[in-house]
Amino acid sequence: MREILDLDRFPLDQPGSPAWNDLVARCRADLAKEGMFNLEGFVKPEAVARAMTQIEPVMETLSFVHKRAHNVYFRDEVPGISEGHPALNKVNTINHTVCGDQIAESVPAWIYEWPQFAVFLAATMEKATLFTMRDPLARLNVMRYGDGEALNWHFDRSEFTTTLLLQAPSGGGDFQYRSNLRTDTDPNYDGVAATLEGRDPETKTLHLTAGTLNVFKGKNTLHRVTTCKGPRSRYIAVFSYYERPGVMFSKQEQIGFYGRAA
Repeated sequence: MREILDLDRFPLDQPGSPAWNDLVARCRADLAKEGMFNLEGFVKPEAVARAMTQIEPVMETLSFVHKRAHNVYFRDEVPGISEGHPALNKVNTINHTVCGDQIAESVPAWIYEWPQFAVFLAATMEKATLFTMRDPLARLNVMRYGDGEALNWHFDRSEFTTTLLLQAPSGGGDFQYRSNLRTDTDPNYDGVAATLEGRDPETKTLHLTAGTLNVFKGKNTLHRVTTCKGPRSRYIAVFSYYERPGVMFSKQEQIGFYGRAA
C-alpha cells in the first residue's frame, strides 16, 4: 500500500501512533467545523495514473449511463413542504458508472479492501467499526462526468460520503456544498430554498485535485458537481461502508442504479 498511498504524510498503517492520532484529530475537527475533510495528495500521482489506465478502458466499454430527472430529495412527495418549493423542482443528473465487480483488480479496489482504510475512516467519523459492503456492484463505484454532464443538487442517503478524485475535468466539475443545512429533526426547508436560489452565503465551492480523499456528511449537506466542460472528463471513485456487515442493495435498486442485478 505504500506504493499507492502517501503513508509518510498520512500514516494510516500506524493506528494508535501519535502521528495517526494527530491526523484523526485533524479530520474530526474539520468534520465538526466544515462538515468535511480533505486529504490532498492522499494517493500518489503514479498510483492515480495507474488507476486511470486500469479504469478508463472499462469505462469506455462497459459503463452504465445513469440519467435521471430528480429533486434534491429523490422523492416526488415530501411531507411538510409547500407546493412550488424550489427543492421540488426537477434537475437533471447524468453520469457513466463502473461497478466494483468490473474493477476488482484496480487501485481504488485495493484501497477499499485495505483494512486500515476502514479503521481510519471509522475513527474520523467516531464510529466503532465500519464494514465494506457485501454488494458486488454498489461497494465501489467509479463515475465519469463528460462534457456537458453534471451531478445536480441533492442530499445523500448515507450519513457520510467517501470519495477519491481520480481525474479533474478540463473545466467546470467543481464541488459546491452547504454543510449542516438540516438535521434529523429539522428539515430547514427555508434554508434549502435559499441555497438553491443562490441566497446562502455559507454555500462553498471546492476545487479538488486528482488524488484527493474527500469525506463529508452527505446526508445533511446539500451538494452538487457543476457541469463539466471540455474533452477531459471528471473521474471519481465512491467508497461505501456501513456500520453493520453484509449490506446489499435490493435487485430493484441495483437495476435502477446500474442497469443490472448482481
